[in-house]
Amino acid sequence: MASRISELVLKCADPERLAVFWGEVLGYVEIDRQDGAIEIGPPTAGFGGLQPTIILSPSSDPRGGRLPLHIDVNPVDCEQDAELERLLALGARPADVGQTGDEQWHVLADPEGNEFCLLRRRLAP
Repeated sequence: MASRISELVLKCADPERLAVFWGEVLGYVEIDRQDGAIEIGPPTAGFGGLQPTIILSPSSDPRGGRLPLHIDVNPVDCEQDAELERLLALGARPADVGQTGDEQWHVLADPEGNEFCLLRRRLAP
């Protein structure tokens, strides 16, 4: 028997802003709101589906340093360069974590500075 990741919780200063950003990045929709937290997930599956939902939880605690965990995303209906342009237009920005420039991925940060990577490999929708 095994477990499966059902949801990821991201503490943030502005759950509304990050829910919009990550919803656009992943094609997720709002599933629930409770106590200032917003849960987003796949539009057809929601909580409990094969893809985890994301809970954007309000927090005033300052984050110190890099997160020990980050999200990787892959393009599904375009090539990496086109997806990079789309993510930058949504509010992502390039992040420097010491990469050499020879990587096959791009390191980005969401509007609150949480790092994530855009990988090259295109996945089926």
